[in-house]
Amino acid sequence: MMLAFDGSSIDGSAYTDVVELAHRSPGWLDDMVSAWSTYGLAVFAALMAVTWWRARQVGPAAAVSALAVPVIVIAAYGVNDALKLLVREDRPCQSLHVITLEACPATGDWSFPSNHAAIAAAAATALWFLSRRLGAVAAVAACAMAASRVWVGAHYPHDVAAAVIVGALVAALAMVTLRRRSDSLVRWISGTRLRPLVLAS
Repeated sequence: MMLAFDGSSIDGSAYTDVVELAHRSPGWLDDMVSAWSTYGLAVFAALMAVTWWRARQVGPAAAVSALAVPVIVIAAYGVNDALKLLVREDRPCQSLHVITLEACPATGDWSFPSNHAAIAAAAATALWFLSRRLGAVAAVAACAMAASRVWVGAHYPHDVAAAVIVGALVAALAMVTLRRRSDSLVRWISGTRLRPLVLAS
């Protein structure tokens, strides 16, 4: 059986500094960060819905691209999760035996890369292709999500940094590819029951 990787030698001290800072911080701040870490991904779902609604007013090609964003995010999650299974890095709370704001996951719930950060980065990147304004809002939210995962003790800094890269790369490649094939997708969807999703009227 392959042994799990201990990532504490990479930036364990930085992780410990953040966790200790969280313990010294006001309770209301920790509560806010913990809530964002747990429920913040819902914000990205809302941004995707708003982007799709606006895209329908722009045209079918934009609407198809907006509809693809959730699929792209799921694909980024899949790639990221595959890396988790490949690397098999123990959670920092297990390796460093520290008390964290978030309950320490069970052994086998791998740490590298962070799924939360990958999902957030993928959503922000894909949304940026459709709306610079909403994409910028999503980018700030994605950075906050990545930081929150370290703050609550769930991940090392390198876990979230790698996840942001993975999510952004997958989303960027997918959006570029989608743009090249948007016309054919519009024609196909227009002939199905999904037509109302891409046409405003």
